[in-house]
Amino acid sequence: MQTKRVVFPSSALPYALIAPQLAITLVFFVWPAAVAIRQSTERADAFGLGARFVGLANFRVLFSDPHYLTVAETTLIFVTATIALTLVFSLALAALTDQVVRGRSVYTTLLILPYAMAPAVAGVLWFFLFNPTVGVAAHALTSLGMRWNPYLNGTDAMILIVVASAWKQVSYNFLFFVAGLQAIPRSVIEAAALDGAGPARRFFAIQLPLIAPTAFFLVVVDGVYAFFDTFAVIDATTRGGPGEATMTLVYKVYHDGFQGFDFGAAGAQSVVLMAIVFTLTVLQFRYLERGVHY
Repeated sequence: MQTKRVVFPSSALPYALIAPQLAITLVFFVWPAAVAIRQSTERADAFGLGARFVGLANFRVLFSDPHYLTVAETTLIFVTATIALTLVFSLALAALTDQVVRGRSVYTTLLILPYAMAPAVAGVLWFFLFNPTVGVAAHALTSLGMRWNPYLNGTDAMILIVVASAWKQVSYNFLFFVAGLQAIPRSVIEAAALDGAGPARRFFAIQLPLIAPTAFFLVVVDGVYAFFDTFAVIDATTRGGPGEATMTLVYKVYHDGFQGFDFGAAGAQSVVLMAIVFTLTVLQFRYLERGVHY
């Protein structure tokens, strides 16, 4: 069967239709990336009045700095924990919602509300909940005998930003998992039930493999989210503390560039971040996709 080819009346019309998207891409993606690449090869003076070309000197200083490597390790821990918590919690919620017969739309609407909240607002919400002085959740943990203080304990601070970041992203994953579960034919689930498979067996042996492409897609999306979009959450909760225990790569770019005014180092770090995300995405789609069952 041959597909009908769309023919535009004018050769300029297709370019006019994609012009707004191209303009947005150029202004908000290509241009900032080009500026970051240029700044990564320059070193500004102490007053920010001029810059001189230094080539790859900023990258050599960056990769020889043990503090930067520590921040990279902290980022890896944060990203891995955020992805794992987001996927597990959203998948559990989607599986439970899929079992609801009456009022499913009400549950779905309530569970996607956090996604409409700005990351900074989500960070402030969790900041007040787990504030050791006025936080309700912090007082509950203290009453259980836990010494909770994200201002002094780096582990507590890391737990706080991981939970806050995952909570913000759970709704996004939940929508895709619910759609994937509802797309599975009911006849397949009913046949497995007639064969004696229990709910857990049906989920892990049938439903989970069938939504593996969705889970694979969400791993990529959540990885990019944890790398970049969690800046506002960290800034509203811990600001990289205590003692830079929650300093991630993207927050260090802001810290060095807009607080330390070292735009050369910040530009080099931005280029490294772009390279990391691009490499991970290509590797995941090229190699890890082979292990996904469609």
